[in-house]
Amino acid sequence: MSASRLCNSQFEISRRSVHHASIVAAIALAFQLPAAFAQSADTAAPAETTLPAVKIQASKEALPGDLEPTFAGGQVARGSDFGVLGQQKNIDVPFSMTTYTSKLIEDQQARTLADVLDNDPAVRTAYGFGNFSQVFVIRGFEMTGDDISLNGLYGITPRQLVSTDALERVDVFKGANAFLGGASPTGTAIGGGINLQLKRADDKPLTRVTVEGSGSGEFGAHLDVGRRFGSEDQFGIRVNQANRDGETSIDGEHRRDNTTAVALDWRGDKLRLYGDFLYQRQRVNDGRPVVRVTGDVVPQPPSASYNYAQTWSFSSLEDTVGIVRAEYDFVPGWTAYVAGGARHTNEHGEYSTPVVGNAGTTASRLGVPHQEDATSAEAGVRGRFNTGPVSHFVTAGASIVRVDSQSAYTMSRSFPTSLYDTQQVPSPATAFSGGDLSDPQTTALTLMRSVAVSDTLGFLNDRVLFTIGARHQGLVSNSYDYTGKQTEAYNDSITTPLFGLVVKPWQNVAFFANHSEALAAGDQAPSTANNFGQLLPPERSKQYEVGVKYDNEKFGASLAAFQIEKPSTFTNGAGFFVADGNQRHRGVEAAVYGQPVKGVRLIAGATYINAQQLDTANGATDGNRPVGVPSFMFNLGAEYDVPMLTGLTLSARWIHTGSQYLNVTNTLSIPAWDRFDLGTRYATVVFGKPTTFRASVTNVANKSYWASTAGGYLTQGAPRTFLLSMTTDF
Repeated sequence: MSASRLCNSQFEISRRSVHHASIVAAIALAFQLPAAFAQSADTAAPAETTLPAVKIQASKEALPGDLEPTFAGGQVARGSDFGVLGQQKNIDVPFSMTTYTSKLIEDQQARTLADVLDNDPAVRTAYGFGNFSQVFVIRGFEMTGDDISLNGLYGITPRQLVSTDALERVDVFKGANAFLGGASPTGTAIGGGINLQLKRADDKPLTRVTVEGSGSGEFGAHLDVGRRFGSEDQFGIRVNQANRDGETSIDGEHRRDNTTAVALDWRGDKLRLYGDFLYQRQRVNDGRPVVRVTGDVVPQPPSASYNYAQTWSFSSLEDTVGIVRAEYDFVPGWTAYVAGGARHTNEHGEYSTPVVGNAGTTASRLGVPHQEDATSAEAGVRGRFNTGPVSHFVTAGASIVRVDSQSAYTMSRSFPTSLYDTQQVPSPATAFSGGDLSDPQTTALTLMRSVAVSDTLGFLNDRVLFTIGARHQGLVSNSYDYTGKQTEAYNDSITTPLFGLVVKPWQNVAFFANHSEALAAGDQAPSTANNFGQLLPPERSKQYEVGVKYDNEKFGASLAAFQIEKPSTFTNGAGFFVADGNQRHRGVEAAVYGQPVKGVRLIAGATYINAQQLDTANGATDGNRPVGVPSFMFNLGAEYDVPMLTGLTLSARWIHTGSQYLNVTNTLSIPAWDRFDLGTRYATVVFGKPTTFRASVTNVANKSYWASTAGGYLTQGAPRTFLLSMTTDF
């Protein structure tokens, strides 16, 4: 029996004591059984010769900073980080959230955040325009990488691509969430949000080495080491180092990744300290881009692995992140916390996006050096108390995010190209430019400040939980042209409320409802409008959601119905840029995860979205579907432990995505698509060391398809990809 550290107790049991007690219990039990048999065989034996039963129990009490446990199988967690509300069990909060674990990341050989979110039936992935940043569509609304939080802080996550090697958990929040974490830096967290939690040292020592490769020639290695030190294991360190290099399954596309992460922590009886360092460097050469359509016909996708990029195109990304955090339990049931983080980003890319028009296909060269310096901080307090039969969980917090973006650009004139027989051309000469390429200056400065308070009232022994809260958000956004002249000065504030209800008629079942909001800075009138340059008020998106959750520890399930209305902006018939329209998404989500049957694990679900444009300019597109929103999506993923061969697991996944429109008039669309993935792993012991072999193939049929129209651009699905790895614990 492993020793456990019993927190907040003046009678703490040491490891050695528990270990000795375990041995005593085992010896007593071993002698008790033969004594009992002897007693039944010899009725004359005196009763006092039978040893009394000895029962020793040692269990670890959860620390306030501990992660919530997982469902059976370890792929999905039973709780998540809910921003200002902290770590909570999902069944106790009135929101929809799914959290994927590092075990899922390892077993599925997920390399980027998009690979993890392939499991979620409410999320789909696309590329950003002009680069290789991953864009996530949650409940039909696009969310950029700039709006992903890291350890609960906005603004400090690597903004284009996120490697998974240092991630412990990926929290996927479904719905508007301005109250929980404040408004996101670029305002795209409308249909949901994503929070990443970095790895920390566990109680058990870890030395794990993974070597991996792909059928196309990529090779990599990952070292993951964790230790705890001190008489009470107070001090912990976790180090992750990962490198990959090689050609992907897309013809000619080459990627190189380097991730270094160091996590330090110290945990005392009342005080907990955390420090994280993350360095990520990535290079994409000859990367297959998105496709822009300006003509009247959507082109057929070329073969699955064909690359229509120019060989001189590339993207170089470098992110350095540091985070510190402190938590202090100043009285029983009350915790104060403060956290801060900073990020420096250095990017440079030469991009070329094909544009398909009625007269043919063209492309041009766009070169963009880009740098960012971001800082983020939060502080707050959480506590519990009772007033008679009513319990209270109260929170108060404040946050600040500052992002300084520096850019320049060069652009060539267009040249002819093709999606099917791409002619390589020399890098075109610069025809247009802006800014200092060697020292880009600030083009955008964003400052976001907010304060939030909430109270969760518990009735009937917390079988009924009612949450009421509000966040007051200040938004400052300044823009500058490439000469340094300020072109935009935006300063506004708004208060967003929160109402949530949880009713638990049974221990494992909870019904919930919420009204929450999302928030973004108002859009600026374009040069074609009569009110050119005018900044509209902050855009408030409103959500209503009801649902039910089930959690029996082995597996969980959820069902939710939602409505989200987001303001739409357009230039009206009088020539003024206004925010009179709405984009309304009504939908139903269902999901199941965990191990409903021993040896069988599921991650499955479906999402239906009825999305409409409302109150558009002159009603021209009223009732039409918005761009990039499929009406139906489902995922069916399963794992099966083969009983005839211990350690062997088979896995399969089916992803379906409905058709999507490419324009607001709904005259251009892409068809529905399906993707099938297969995998297997075998856990055994090699030379006395636990070792796991893994093999998987995505897009088994090597199907060629357009995967997304998000942003009005076509993103082609990845071709058949073989992945292999071997993981050994030393």
